[in-house]
Amino acid sequence: MSRLASILSALILLAYFVAPANASPEKFAEVLERDFKLIQRSSVKTVTPVLEAIQASGFENAQEFLSNWQEKSLWFRKEDNRFFYVTTEDKKTYTLIDVVTGEKIGEAGKRDIKQIKPNSGVRKLLGSALVQFRLVSPDLAVRRASLESISRDAKPEHLPALRNAVETETDLELKTGFIQLERLLTMQFGETPEERIEAINSFAGDLNLEVRANLNPLLASKLEVASQLPEDANIARIIIPGETGIGSDASAISPSVLSWFSEVRPELDLDEAYLMLVKSGAAPAIVTKQERDNTIVKNIKDGMVGRYEIASLNTEERRDAAYSDLVLTGVAEPSPSRSDIEAAVSEHVFFARFDEPDSNVTDAVRNTLGQINASVRWNTFLDLALDAISLASIYFLAAIGLAITFGVMRVINMAHGEFIMMGAYSGYVVQQFITNYTLSIIVAIPVAFAVTFAAGVALERLVIRHLYDRPLETLLATFGVSIALQQLAKNIFGTQARPLTAPDWLDGALVINDVVSISWIRIAIFGLSILFFVGLWWTLNKTRLGLETRAVVQNPRMAASMGINPDRINMLTFGLGSGIAGIAGVAIGLYAKVTSELGSDYIVQSFMTVVIGGVGNIWGTLAGAGLIGIFQKLIESFNPSNTLAAQTYMIIIIIIFIQFRPRGIIALKGRAAEA
Repeated sequence: MSRLASILSALILLAYFVAPANASPEKFAEVLERDFKLIQRSSVKTVTPVLEAIQASGFENAQEFLSNWQEKSLWFRKEDNRFFYVTTEDKKTYTLIDVVTGEKIGEAGKRDIKQIKPNSGVRKLLGSALVQFRLVSPDLAVRRASLESISRDAKPEHLPALRNAVETETDLELKTGFIQLERLLTMQFGETPEERIEAINSFAGDLNLEVRANLNPLLASKLEVASQLPEDANIARIIIPGETGIGSDASAISPSVLSWFSEVRPELDLDEAYLMLVKSGAAPAIVTKQERDNTIVKNIKDGMVGRYEIASLNTEERRDAAYSDLVLTGVAEPSPSRSDIEAAVSEHVFFARFDEPDSNVTDAVRNTLGQINASVRWNTFLDLALDAISLASIYFLAAIGLAITFGVMRVINMAHGEFIMMGAYSGYVVQQFITNYTLSIIVAIPVAFAVTFAAGVALERLVIRHLYDRPLETLLATFGVSIALQQLAKNIFGTQARPLTAPDWLDGALVINDVVSISWIRIAIFGLSILFFVGLWWTLNKTRLGLETRAVVQNPRMAASMGINPDRINMLTFGLGSGIAGIAGVAIGLYAKVTSELGSDYIVQSFMTVVIGGVGNIWGTLAGAGLIGIFQKLIESFNPSNTLAAQTYMIIIIIIFIQFRPRGIIALKGRAAEA
């Protein structure tokens, strides 16, 4: 059937390209009239010339005719042997539609018409012919849909059509899809092992999930048992029941087979192996307790079972003894002992045989999958690294404001997370007035900065300024402020999450391959974090505000004597740190849920980022964010579903790290470190 379909495909394609220029409905009608009997009583042997003639007619609606024929939707009228499509509402009166013109030409009763029902073989050939039509259709959408259809349900007869489509396709993207699908089908349905192996080897290192999905079934195997290993079998692995490894008889196995056993796992225990022997008829069945008891009951005579009274058979041992007596008398079948089971199993070879009989093909599949898996491991590592960098950028963005208020000013601000939350809600409010998401985000960034800058200045003026050099009181006061801000947010916005919608150009992800991808939002956050790092470094090191801030931090009295107002600098610095937290809230809110608890999800990580990086150093904050992001993603890789556990282990690791490096990764030196 496969060879016949291939020949048919080639002939139909040839007819397609050499179709006469004067193709017309009249010629199609002539073909239907001439070959009426062959269509009405079609068979696999007679349908091929009909299909060639229909294609050669060049009629544009021939595809519709073949499709209806295949789907058993083709009818003919008995009085004039004419073909129709029909529609009906009451299954009594049928509306007749001409197959050539597509026009309604009247009605008929069910007795006047008859349905054509091709058998499965004919429908298969019709399907193959339809593939030819669709793959070379002038409509790009039809060709693309045909490719997707074949991908879902690939068959051997599709292969010749695909090969011809590869030669004729002009769209580069679609041609690439045709080429890959042709190789996948060749891998499965190629006529020679060499052809299949060449296709298999072409996928070495390919990360496409569809490739792996098609390669793995070629290594399907089933367990078998024999008295000795078959010489002509394509062995997948040898199994030692209840053990790992391939056993002492490995010397009898060829080196090519031995190379497959890099990972041998126990697949059978002793009882399962013996059950296989029983099913194959190579060993007697084990008598179950139920079978034993039924046999005993059947052999009760005068209250006795052999030499045992019924009343004495109240233990398993006594019942076994009674059954043994019945075996000795030939009444019952013997049940193998444990030693019998072990001996029977040891006398046989248990192995898995590949469904694919050609060992060269399975060798090629194993080699290709090995290269693919190696590539997957490297790309998984790359994906993990990108995730770690992405997470580090989020932590850095959340902590960079704290690097100023805590790292530079030495103020323990437990309300820092709530400034992040306020920034996110500011972005949400802006989007209620500006529906263009790109413009709304552009507007939301300065609005969030202004709102949280003002809130930070207010907090510093009303609370923090009275608690400098009193860290415990500062911690308690700002913790109370954080609770109050959370409750205020709940009163204003409610407890349900509010959407902060990203622009369309931030939707989706940058897909490098089937393993490595990263969302555009995270890429944008990474870029924003770098921008803020550069901006903050420049502000602290290259501007007058930065110089005055560092002077006030190191020696407030000396700075005051130089004409610097410490109160003003503290206010502006705290406001700057709070404003940056607000901008971070807009960025984080684009992918996280905007709720009153948003900030509390990042406050712990923010403090850890600053502390582990080195207090008072934004380079240290960057290094701390990177280290925490790497730690968390590395731990999550062992159990991706449990993020909370990963964060817990990460905190433990950081506590241990601080014991050995209490000043952080990049510690300040000199008087700045002592301030």
